Amino acid sequence: MNFKKSMPYVFAGLAMLAIASCKKDNEKELLVKPDVAEQLANGGKDSITMNETLILHPKLKNTKNAIYSWTVNGARTGSDSVFTFNAATKGDFKINFKAATNGGEVSLDYQIHVWDKYENGFYIVNEGWFGHGTGTVSFYRYNTGKMEDSIFVKENPLKDLEPKSSTLQSGVIFNKKFYLVSKVNGPMVVTDEYTMKEIARIPSQGGNDWRSFVGINESKGLISGGSGVYPLNLNTLAIGQKITNVTGQVGDMIKQGDYIFVLSATDGVVILNAADNTVVKKIAGATIGFTKTIDGNVWAAGGTKLFKINATLDVETITVPFNLFGSWGAWHPGSITASTRENAVFFAKNGSFSGGSEIYKYIPGNDASLQAAFLKLPAGKIFYGAGLSYNAKLDQLLVSTVQSGFGENFKVNNLYFYDPVTAAVKKTVSYDGYYFPSVIVAHN
Repeated sequence: MNFKKSMPYVFAGLAMLAIASCKKDNEKELLVKPDVAEQLANGGKDSITMNETLILHPKLKNTKNAIYSWTVNGARTGSDSVFTFNAATKGDFKINFKAATNGGEVSLDYQIHVWDKYENGFYIVNEGWFGHGTGTVSFYRYNTGKMEDSIFVKENPLKDLEPKSSTLQSGVIFNKKFYLVSKVNGPMVVTDEYTMKEIARIPSQGGNDWRSFVGINESKGLISGGSGVYPLNLNTLAIGQKITNVTGQVGDMIKQGDYIFVLSATDGVVILNAADNTVVKKIAGATIGFTKTIDGNVWAAGGTKLFKINATLDVETITVPFNLFGSWGAWHPGSITASTRENAVFFAKNGSFSGGSEIYKYIPGNDASLQAAFLKLPAGKIFYGAGLSYNAKLDQLLVSTVQSGFGENFKVNNLYFYDPVTAAVKKTVSYDGYYFPSVIVAHN
C-alpha cells in the first residue's frame, strides 16, 4: 500500500468527520432552550413615577440565535434583549418578555405600577413667611426620601397664592381634588389631587379669612372662616349664606356618618346634620379637633379634657393631666391625630402661645396611658402648626418641627418619622427655609 498516495484520502476523511462533528454540535446548540441566569429582583415587581423610564434587561443563558419579544398589557412593543419602558400614563402594567430558539423559549413577567406625579408620597402645606411671601406646598416622595418644595407654583407657573399678607393654612383632599385654604384675604384653590394642576379657585380679596374645608358629597361642601361656616357648591365654588346658630371663628371640620363636626371658638364642637346643615348638638369646652379612631368615634380636646363622641352622639370625657390649648389667636389645624392600626389617639401638649415638645398617646379605656408623655422631641425642637399626623401607608407618626426661639430658628425644619408603638425615631429629614409648616396631608 502506498501511504503517500493514501494520505490525502485520510485527511479528507478526518476533515469530513470533523465537519460532521461540528454540524452535530451546532445542531445541539440550536436545540438548547434559553434559561434564566439570574432571577428577577422582587419577583419582577417595581414602581416608577409618570414620565420616568425603566430599563428592563433580564439575565439569560443559552441565547445563541434567540429571537426576543416584549409585550405591554398584551401589545407587542419590542424585539431586542433590552427594553425601555416609558411611563406615559399611570396605572398597572404587565410586561412580558420572551426569548425563543429552536430548542424552546423562556418567558418572564414584570408587574410595574406607575404612580401619578404627586401620588407616591405626602404633602406639607406651609403657611409661608408672613409679609415676605405666600404659602407653599411641599411634597415628600417615598421612593427618594426627599422633600420637593413649591410644587404648586412649579405646576402652575402663571398662578399664585397672593397676597403676601395671607397665610396658606390648611389642605384637604376630597374626591380626587386638593383644597388649599388661606387666611387673611387669601384664596381657596382647588387642584387635582395627584398633578397639583389648578382646577378652580375662590379668588383672594379683602374680607376673605378662610380656615378649612370639608366635603359632604360630589356637589356640596362647607368652608369655615373667621366669621362662621358657609355652604360651598363644589361645581361652581359659589358660597352660600352663613349657617345660622354657629357663631364665632370656625376652624377644623370633619364628616362622620350623617353628621358634620365643626369647631367653633364660641360654641366648641357643633354637630350639623349633613343633609341640611341644621345644628343637632353642641359640646362646650373643646378647642382642638378633629380625628377619628378605628372604632368609629370622633375625638376633640380642650381644657383638661378629651372628648369622645360616638355614632349616636353620646359624649364621654377623659381627664388629661394638663391644659390643652387651641390656636384661635393664630389659627392652624388641630394638633390631634389617630392611628389607623390600633385604637389610639395622639395629641400634642402645646403651649398657650407656642408649640410644645411632647406628644401623648391615649388608648381608650386605659387612663394610665396618659400619665406620661409618649414621646419628647429632641432638645431645642418644638412643634409648628398642627405638628403631627398619622401616616397610614407607613404606619408611622409624622412630626414637623422648627428650632425653639425666634428669627433664624424658624428656618431650621425637621420632619421626624416615629414608630407609633415604641416611639423610636425611624427617620429624620432636615431642611432649611422659612416654610412655617402648617399641616401634613396624605392621600386617603
